[in-house]
This record gives sequence, C-alpha cells and structure tokens, in this order.
Amino acid sequence: MSADTSLPTPPGPGGKLLAKARVEGSAIVYRLFDVGYEIDLARALELLSTNAPERVRPLRGEGQAIQINNPPVTVILGTERVSIDGRDVDAEVSARIFDFGVVSLRLRVPAPPRVSWMEYADFGNAVDVRTDLTPLFLRQLDALVTRIAPAIERRSLATVTEDYVVFRITRFTDADGEELSTELLRDEDVAPLLLNERRPLSLAALRELLPNRFSYYSDDLAILTWDNALVVEPAVEDTDIQYVLEFANAQLLELRVYDSLLDAQLPMMYSRVASARRGGLARIVRRYARLLGELQTLVADSTEVVERVENSLKVTDDVYLARVYSAALDIFRGRVWRSGIDRKLGIIRETYAMLNDEAQAARAEALEIAIVLLIVAELVVMFAL
Repeated sequence: MSADTSLPTPPGPGGKLLAKARVEGSAIVYRLFDVGYEIDLARALELLSTNAPERVRPLRGEGQAIQINNPPVTVILGTERVSIDGRDVDAEVSARIFDFGVVSLRLRVPAPPRVSWMEYADFGNAVDVRTDLTPLFLRQLDALVTRIAPAIERRSLATVTEDYVVFRITRFTDADGEELSTELLRDEDVAPLLLNERRPLSLAALRELLPNRFSYYSDDLAILTWDNALVVEPAVEDTDIQYVLEFANAQLLELRVYDSLLDAQLPMMYSRVASARRGGLARIVRRYARLLGELQTLVADSTEVVERVENSLKVTDDVYLARVYSAALDIFRGRVWRSGIDRKLGIIRETYAMLNDEAQAARAEALEIAIVLLIVAELVVMFAL
C-alpha cells in the first residue's frame, strides 16, 4: 500500500519519530440494527450455542464501576473475504445482541503488517469511506435474525440504522520495534484518519473537531468523534473501550428509532383525532375508546423501552471507562434525542388527556339525551293513554 504523500512530515522531533513509526492493528466496522421490541438473551444463547456465544462484561478492574443488568450476548459468526482498495483480506464477522432489540454486527478488517502511520490512515479511510460493506452486513443480519427469531418479541426491522468505525492499534513502535508513546500522535496527525482530511486543518478546527482525547497509561489512547474513534491499546484482549462505545451506539440507535416512530405517529394521530370527531355522539365515544387505547399503548411501550435502554448501563464512579462512555453519549447527543422523545410523548399524553375529557363529556351528553328521550317517551305514553 502506498503512503499518502499529500501531507508533509510534521516538523520537530515528534514528527520525525512519527514518520518512522510502524503500526499494527485493524479497523472494526460496526453496523447496528433494531430488529424488534425485545430480545430474550437466554433464549438467544441457546439458539446460538454452536457458535459458543458469551455474556461479556468489561474486563478492567475499574469496569466494576459500570453496572450492566443484562449483559449482551457476543458471538463469532465466521469470516468474510473483503476487498480493500484491491487488496483481498479475510475479515472476522461477529455480533453483539442487546436485550432492548438491537443487534450490532462487527467486521474486523486487519491492516497490512507494520505499515507507516500515513499508510495506516489511508487503510482506515479505505475501510471507512471507500468500501461499500452494506450488502455484507445485510446478508449477515438476515442469517443471524433467522437463527434467533424465536427469541425476538415483535420482530421487525427498523429503517433507522447506526454505523461506527473503531481504528484499533495494538502495536505502535519505531522502526526497531521499540514501543512509542501515544503522546506522539497529535491532533494534526490523527486528522487524516479520523476526519478523512488531506489538507492541514487550522488549530481552531482541530480543537473543535477533536476535543475528546483520553489516556490512562503511557501506551494507550482513545480519541472519539461522532462517527469513528482511534483506540491504541497494546493488550489485545482488552476491548473495554470498544465495548462502551458499542453500548453507547446501541443506546443511540434505540433512541433514534423511537424518535422516528413518534415522528411518524404524531401526524397520524392528528388525522385520526379529526376523523374521530366526525359523526354522532355514539360514534365519537366508540372511536375515542379505540384511539385512546392505542395512544396509551404507544406511550407505555415507548416509555418502557427508553427507560430500559437508559438503565441498561449505569456508571457508578468517575473512572477512565466511565469518562469515555459519558463523552460518547455527549458526542452522540443522547440527551438531545431523549429530550425530543420526552417532548413528543408529552404531546401524546396531552392529546390523550384531551380526548379522554372529550369522551367523558360525550358520554355524559349521550346519557343526558337518553334520559330526556326516556322522559319524553313516558310523557307520550301517558298522554296517549
């Protein structure tokens, strides 16, 4: 793979060391789908038993500060042959299944061995931007959902999806194989990888676009953006940063799905209310009863799922993983999505209360009319006799 020479080597000792650095790692592409209202994870474990699924939690000691009531199911699905800029590689396909109805498919594409930093950045751009992996993911999703279908309640595939890419580096060394400090990777150095920018960015743009940088040890690093992240971690088995980023993406997807659902329901609700108001009193009461029941179900389902999503992972202490997770939620604007859902649910609740009041008034009016008719009937019978 040829290096991108459009960016000059940064001046100074750090730039010279980075120019000679060698990188080993991969790019992990995530594609998340909402496949139903809820997934029975115990049943999914049984259905996927031939693939040795696991219920995985964070491995670090500080992971105890992150509480997960119902850990997702993780399963290896096999390998796929993919072409990255004309280079055919075997990529591992795996999945993580969440109880709130989300399936996260992951494709881990290995980078060429011991590439330079700019070659790795070019490889990352090829995976992230220049390769269409949608057919692969849809094929894998169909096969997986077919296998776990008995575990899915109210199975349906939402049109809203979420995608994310983690550039995972396991070795960052000089030409002689000596470990380098991640402090060498400055914002201007990672911009070609994370932002896919070939022209040098201003310092103001770098501060605005790459403000979320985390490091716990001298040899690890996590830099987060809206649609991808760089994770440098020498311990191959340590995937905790990826775990919390994937969890945050799954929560984001579910919030987006229900926000989209409520967006579609509001105009329908208004037209159905207008339709229910046409006709006689008996017809209004009958239509309102059905509409009120449907609105109540919609509010109950939406509220339950959103609460389950937000409570699926709780942070009890301000540790490294917790800070990364909280930053991811802020980047993904989870609170904004939740606020939008709450506002729409509030509109539906107000409509429900209004319709309920109108239905009560209609029933009272119908009762009064019935009483008057009975009195009139009695008078007619009396005078007729």
